[in-house]
Amino acid sequence: MKRQILTLAAIGIAVIMHAQTDQATAVTLRVDDATMTVDPARGGKILSLKYQEQEVLSQSRFPESFGSTFWTSPQKEWNWPPVPEFDKQPYEVVQSADDRLTISSPVSERLGMSVGKDFTVDATDHAFVITYSIKNEGTQPRGVAPWEITRVTNSDGLIFFAPTDSIWPAGLMDFQFSDGAAWYQTDEAPRNRKVNADGSGWLAYCAEGLLLVKKFQDLQSGQPAPGEAEVQVYVNRGKTYIELESQGAYTLLQPGESLSWTVRWYLLPIDKDETRSGLIKRVNSLFPER
Repeated sequence: MKRQILTLAAIGIAVIMHAQTDQATAVTLRVDDATMTVDPARGGKILSLKYQEQEVLSQSRFPESFGSTFWTSPQKEWNWPPVPEFDKQPYEVVQSADDRLTISSPVSERLGMSVGKDFTVDATDHAFVITYSIKNEGTQPRGVAPWEITRVTNSDGLIFFAPTDSIWPAGLMDFQFSDGAAWYQTDEAPRNRKVNADGSGWLAYCAEGLLLVKKFQDLQSGQPAPGEAEVQVYVNRGKTYIELESQGAYTLLQPGESLSWTVRWYLLPIDKDETRSGLIKRVNSLFPER
């Protein structure tokens, strides 16, 4: 990767870099000391998120275990595996500028929808800003919600958010409640586990001196897709990877209509012995409107 303008990067202005990944052009956005690398040729996934040289995302080579991807919700509409047009096939590059990458997926033959992703940076807010869109390309109305899935390594991290109700199913993960949040110290189990919750518009993960906070629309009761939730945490069996998942509002799209949903990513250095109350203060400092 080549950094184009060192002086601008040093003061927090976004620059763009390019790298070759599996013979496709990956694009790296920078804000301050954080970088985000996206590869349109590999399902438009975010393949890397780093603070300086320290990686946050899972780099596993197994399918469905690395990077950050985007699906449509509810899952019952497509079950498994993920829709290939959204998760694996190449995206078309619509725009690539110094501070923006806009890409578009093929139309899913099964669902009759397409996905768009717009990556940019907010140097003032020190955030990566991702706006996802879903378009109904078919001839019939379709109900759908946006769904971001971000995979991190299971490396003694701490996941926390502010649920407004219970976390379900109960008993799968050892959540502790304090300082206005639910806290899960990542652990290991011989089976896959997944929980759901009605959150408060943010989800955080910290490990090895870094804090990742994702901010999104705070859903009200009845807004998630049927059987889904605003916040989800999936822990793969063993000590492999964890998915930080968030979803937007379930929307009925008429033919030709689109929805959009924005997620802001903040990546910050923290003291490795930061207290939970200190972590909550860091999160609250990112959202002065709260």
